[in-house]
Amino acid sequence: MSTAEWDKLTEEQLRVNGSLKWTAHEHAIGAWVAEMDYPIAPPIRQALRDYAESELFGYPPPALDAQLAAATSDYYGRHFGWSPEPECVAPIADVLAGLGAVLDIFLDPQAAVVVPTPAYMPFLTYPALKNRRIIQVPMLRDGSGWQMNLPGIREALRNGGGLVLLCNPHNPIGKVYTRQELQSLSEVVEEQGARVFSDEIHSSLIFEGTHRLYASLSLETAAHTITATSATKAFNMPGLKCAQLVFSAPADLDLWRDKGFFIGHGASTPGKLATIAAYTSGDPWRRQVLGYLRDNRDLLAGLLDEHLSWVTWLPPEGTYLGWLDASALGHGERTAEFFLNQARVALVEGAQCGEGSAGFVRMNFALPRPILVEAVKRMGQAASKAGGL
Repeated sequence: MSTAEWDKLTEEQLRVNGSLKWTAHEHAIGAWVAEMDYPIAPPIRQALRDYAESELFGYPPPALDAQLAAATSDYYGRHFGWSPEPECVAPIADVLAGLGAVLDIFLDPQAAVVVPTPAYMPFLTYPALKNRRIIQVPMLRDGSGWQMNLPGIREALRNGGGLVLLCNPHNPIGKVYTRQELQSLSEVVEEQGARVFSDEIHSSLIFEGTHRLYASLSLETAAHTITATSATKAFNMPGLKCAQLVFSAPADLDLWRDKGFFIGHGASTPGKLATIAAYTSGDPWRRQVLGYLRDNRDLLAGLLDEHLSWVTWLPPEGTYLGWLDASALGHGERTAEFFLNQARVALVEGAQCGEGSAGFVRMNFALPRPILVEAVKRMGQAASKAGGL
């Protein structure tokens, strides 16, 4: 299906497809869950058809994990100049499973988790389920954009923090960190003897700049980092449940081999096969969708100017998420609730992303283009009716 065909997808078709994004809120445009609405890459679909015709419904063989690790290493080498040894790549169900493993296996039980905010919502809830204290460190916003609050991170690490959660590229603000920014973070982490969990799941969705894998920067970052990544965002298949942990410190790999088997056992066989297909043969589709997303991002900028001119945002350098400051509306922690009820557009409530985020909403713009237009129009009309904005 060409991108022109993507424009023809309707709300009704997407709702019939049945994903959470379109069925959790009846009659609302699904712009909240971070997945795309576009059909998957043909090589992935073919891999799943081949799987359905196979007899590989038992436990996956070791050879499949080896293929997945080799495909991951090759893909990251081709795209980012970092080719971890395949033996250092482990399958997991998803990035949160990887975070859970790091909290359980690699971090001192008393250490707190340091989360720069705004943050991916589960980063502020999941560690608490593991009985971990969470220290939020609000990011700084200046004329050049969002910046990590390095003095705040240093203070948090001094006050019992042991692990920094890095989202690179950043969800929800869409920031692609520069080498210098990442290097500056690494110096603080090294100084305090801490660790980094680097979520690189959006690394293949970059519009501007160059993505740099945090662990690849230096021997120091490699030694204190465990990287989590997946093909599920860039290739639109989160329901297949396959991600990867990449170990860049030999001691971490040894500990994983000793304690990580059952966590790694959670990745699905069809997810592994689909990921191999994505990494080895999916690039033409990924480049196609990246162009469509870039045009959607630029379209969204114009739509906001036209229909929601009082909303401020920084167009993202990566991901397909817009972090919109709608605080002028005056609905605080219920801003997304307002747009859901009054505009029938489902967004993520900014307050779920951490301290200081009330009044913001996270908008997924990986929609068919006419539906994106309709969503922003509805939001503008609802806001105008409510307060003359």
